[in-house]
Amino acid sequence: MCSTGRNMKNSGNNYAFIDSQNLNLAIRELGWILDFKKFRIYLKDKYKVAKAFIFIGYIEKNKKLYNFLKEVGYICVFKPTVEYKDGHTKGNCDAELVLQTMIEIDNFEKSIIVSGDGDFHCLVKYLVGKKKLGVILIPNKEKFSALLNFKIFRPYLRFLNDLNKKLEYKKEKAPEGRNLKG
Repeated sequence: MCSTGRNMKNSGNNYAFIDSQNLNLAIRELGWILDFKKFRIYLKDKYKVAKAFIFIGYIEKNKKLYNFLKEVGYICVFKPTVEYKDGHTKGNCDAELVLQTMIEIDNFEKSIIVSGDGDFHCLVKYLVGKKKLGVILIPNKEKFSALLNFKIFRPYLRFLNDLNKKLEYKKEKAPEGRNLKG
């Protein structure tokens, strides 16, 4: 473990900046669904995260999800989305994540960047130079940008691949003898 990891253990003022789209899609590609409540607890316990910013495209019908995320301890940063004629929705939040990190830079000891997206190369390079990077938490070690695999970043890389037993969402089963329909 690098020295930044040890320093984070003693700190209680680290902030996480989470690329929700990258996190969600990468975990689903691994064949499981992330339990966001367990993940928030994991960030707090493992990395001493006081504030966890989650960047997400805003879609009106997902209000229940956004309320849940807030209830379990995330600070939601929304980006308006655009719905295209073919039915897909776009709401890339990379610029918002970078901007929020820079707005908050004097307020945290270390940052935890949760994404495998190479668009954050310049941000993590800057954070390394300022001694403000704690870890880059990559959802899938088999599929992440080579721009985050440069030698300078390797001591900061952590992966979620093998944490499914700890962080996987499991639907509650109905009591025996009863089905979900009543």
